[in-house]
Amino acid sequence: MLVPRSSSVPQIRVACIGRVPTGSSAPRPSFVQSPATLGRTPTRNVTTVSPRGPRAFGRLGRGLVDVPASSAIHPHPHLGLQARGKKTATTVLLDDLPQGLIVPSEPLPEEQENEPAYPTVVLQARRNMQKFDNCVLLTRVGGFYELYFEHAEEYGPLLNLKVAQKKTSAGAVPMAGFPFFQLDRFLKILVQDLSRHVAIAEEFPNDSSDKIKSGGLMHDRRVARIITPGTLIDENFMDPYANNYVLAVHFPEGDNAGPASASCIEIGLAWLDLSTGYFFTQPTTLSSLSSVLSRVSPREIVVDKAFESRQEHDIISVLLEEGYLLTYSPPGEMQQMRDWAPMLEAEVPAQNMDKFTDNEVKAGGLLLHYVNDRLQGLRIKLQPPVRHESVMNIDKNSMRSLEIKSTIKDNFFKGSLLHAIRRTVTKSGARLLGEWLSSPSTSLQEINFRQELVSRFIHDQDLRDTIITLLRRTHDSQRLLQKFALNRGDPDDLLGLASTIKATEDIVDRFKTVLAAAPSSEDPSNADCLSNMISRIVLEQPLELARRIRDAIDEEGLVQQHQIEDSETGEMIALAAEIVKSEGTQADTAILPKKAAAKLATSTNTTATATKKPPSIRNFYSQDNEVWIMKPGASPTLTNLHASLASLTREKDTLTETLRSRLNASSLTLKWTPGLGHICHVKGKDASKVELPSTSRTLSSSRTTRSFHQPEWTSLGSQLDKTRCQIRAEENRVFASLREQVIHNLVKLRRNASVLDELDITTSFARLAIEQNLTRPILNNSQRTVIIGGRHPTVEGGLAEQGRLFQQNDCILGNTTNDSNHPQGSGRIWLVTGPNMAGKSTFLRQNALITILSQIGCYVPADYAELGLVDAIFSRVGSADNLYNNQSTFMVEMLETAIILRQATPRSFVIMDEIGRGTTPEDGTAVAFASLHHLVHVNKCRGLFATHFHAVADLAAEEDMLVTDQQPAGKPRGARAIETYCTDVEEDGQGGFVYVHKLRKGVNRSSHALKVAGLAGLPDLAVEVAKKVLSRSGVPVPST
Repeated sequence: MLVPRSSSVPQIRVACIGRVPTGSSAPRPSFVQSPATLGRTPTRNVTTVSPRGPRAFGRLGRGLVDVPASSAIHPHPHLGLQARGKKTATTVLLDDLPQGLIVPSEPLPEEQENEPAYPTVVLQARRNMQKFDNCVLLTRVGGFYELYFEHAEEYGPLLNLKVAQKKTSAGAVPMAGFPFFQLDRFLKILVQDLSRHVAIAEEFPNDSSDKIKSGGLMHDRRVARIITPGTLIDENFMDPYANNYVLAVHFPEGDNAGPASASCIEIGLAWLDLSTGYFFTQPTTLSSLSSVLSRVSPREIVVDKAFESRQEHDIISVLLEEGYLLTYSPPGEMQQMRDWAPMLEAEVPAQNMDKFTDNEVKAGGLLLHYVNDRLQGLRIKLQPPVRHESVMNIDKNSMRSLEIKSTIKDNFFKGSLLHAIRRTVTKSGARLLGEWLSSPSTSLQEINFRQELVSRFIHDQDLRDTIITLLRRTHDSQRLLQKFALNRGDPDDLLGLASTIKATEDIVDRFKTVLAAAPSSEDPSNADCLSNMISRIVLEQPLELARRIRDAIDEEGLVQQHQIEDSETGEMIALAAEIVKSEGTQADTAILPKKAAAKLATSTNTTATATKKPPSIRNFYSQDNEVWIMKPGASPTLTNLHASLASLTREKDTLTETLRSRLNASSLTLKWTPGLGHICHVKGKDASKVELPSTSRTLSSSRTTRSFHQPEWTSLGSQLDKTRCQIRAEENRVFASLREQVIHNLVKLRRNASVLDELDITTSFARLAIEQNLTRPILNNSQRTVIIGGRHPTVEGGLAEQGRLFQQNDCILGNTTNDSNHPQGSGRIWLVTGPNMAGKSTFLRQNALITILSQIGCYVPADYAELGLVDAIFSRVGSADNLYNNQSTFMVEMLETAIILRQATPRSFVIMDEIGRGTTPEDGTAVAFASLHHLVHVNKCRGLFATHFHAVADLAAEEDMLVTDQQPAGKPRGARAIETYCTDVEEDGQGGFVYVHKLRKGVNRSSHALKVAGLAGLPDLAVEVAKKVLSRSGVPVPST
């Protein structure tokens, strides 16, 4: 009903649907969006009709615009310039129009000036590239991931992809792509090798309303996740034996002091591993930052975005010098620990919050904000943060020179200390061992507990072998659980979790059996260590979860599903290979998997005819034999549905026989096809003689086949489809329920997994001790080191492979007796001299490595070892320059020496080799003695000091720093802290010689450099000239 117009009467909007042709060249009004917005925002031309005015209708364009009714009858000039869409006739009764107030619509998106009219998929990619401008964008399009525009041109050649030109109405668009099953391969290149951030835009099905809004598009493409080197979760190219940390650094505002006060500036660190949920924090100083980073080895470092424009800042200089991947991020809103709760599996106890410094909290907030942004809304559950404390500090130079995780020369794993001692059987255990080795404990209680476990497994071989066997049945629980915490776990992960829980139960049962059978006279500490491990394991709820998983998941069905998936992937690979073979070049084979490429090359070089295509496994598993992941008894609903499905399947068999009899067609089968639905199919001679009833409808026929619809089968087939759909939906519900149960048990399962990792390491230590005849070290709170018959853990193994023996040596530092009248062996520092190639550096390093091994709970390569706890290891060994940063070999040497002299404490262990060799002998001697003097009088630490400057020993004697049998009255005990030891050469008088690697007391004043020169192949003439020079300088010339 029409009413008189008044100012209070709302307007009514009427819209009719049409479309603006993309090729039109007519100008557009400013309020109408260009066709470039296709696929993003629904747009319409709308005419507004007043109840008093005439009925007028607009055309569907691309924007939502209110146009007065008079505009439709008397258009404004700019409306006349509007491009017309297809003419349509629409009739709408006024009574059918909705009445009432108009709901305010969302504001129009900003007009993007001069945006080309790209196809929708390309346009979506372009906008995602603009939104995530620091990422390489991979857009899912059907069975491929594609790159467009400058990303295709830049990264296509790097990925060995052919860059094509996609023709569009707005011009050619560079593009490159690869099949979806190759995603991990190309992510590895982009993320791991090239250190790029990758945004993955996946396809999300549009519902009915979204299809209308997007102009009929089936999918919307949105960035689902941003993958960076530090935020990997479960990618196949992740190193299973190493943690993948992303670390954030918080530098207090206003602190940009010079180098002199850098050691006093406190900063906060926080790092986490998304693949396991580990979360750590630590306060440190700017001067110690590089050492902490070398220990953590983060794949990516996040700093506040405010530093992006302050590249000259001290902290940026340190990070760039170390070569880490830097990412700048805003600090976000998680500035308090209570703001972290949604991202943690459990809240941080109130009493623990006070332990974290403000800088640590700020670093943690920055880190969590960055990770949350990279995950693009994906839920995350991390373990509560743990403060990294009570660990030995190993600076970056020591990590490198001692070859703890990789060799100096080639950066290989083989030849490192970790390679020499790793005997773990689980991936998570191997990762924890790497953590222990990078951060040895300084807690005497913790070290002794680990040693007790190792001792127990050494003396009980059956127990050790049983535990190792059970550990082999476990899976990488830490990463499995984190997948569930991120809502990414699958049925295989559930079965792996159930298997791990069962192995954990068997381990606990074995421990209880051993404890029950132990005699009362047994050492209580052995029983205590096993009882402690049992007490840390919680099994009641996890066992119930494992039972539910086993009762629910059909393992045979899961195997069949994998076979189908492998078959489908194989079909896709075969299709890609066929296309490359027929249309591509030899270079295009790079996009194929190695096996497919090799097969293609073989088939290209042979003249044999193509073989018949193998049958698809999916065709083998027909609808009647559809693969189900859950057992029918997984839930009462599934039981009923499977019973209904079985009943309907029997009805189908009965119907088949009935139709065969009724139509006299023995070849009749009931089928379903995607194009025709449920059909009856006959073949052979039955096709020509069958007479269909009036209720049937023929679909296709030939001399040998005939297909038709039969109402009974159509009805029954629909019921079968509905039941199968209900089964699949119920399976998804049961799976979601199991995944939810995993989340409920997350804390318990992670604690259990930690116990398994420790058992893996301690059993491996026991195996190692037996294999290499290692000794249990005695640790205490003293400041002495006593190593009798010490051996180098990696060099000994290399010599054994060559059939050679390693020369053992003793090392006794610090006062070993409480009798002040007998200070023998009280030297805190050994000054070691001797020939080149006689083993001085090896001796220095082996004692540092023995110290590290002892504090991770491992037995050590020595006949006897007693060591006071060490808070830090410092090493100055080897030579290298840093020309990129304008640092000569001697400058690098001095920088490393300065760090040691500034940071070493009385509890530190220092090894220094050939200080001052990069300059003149006089200057080198002065620098070497000054360093030795500082270690004795200022640092007062334990150490080994090797040199070829024999005058250093004379200067030490002049300064009364050498240990003697008699201590002068009134002389401070610490003043005499140096003992001299040396290696030597034995000559046979006929030019032959052998190195004597056994250390003896004294100073060796001959370095025998010409012998090494001869061994290296220096020309005889050059050696003779060198002898003459030595003779003229008054130095005795040894025979060569």
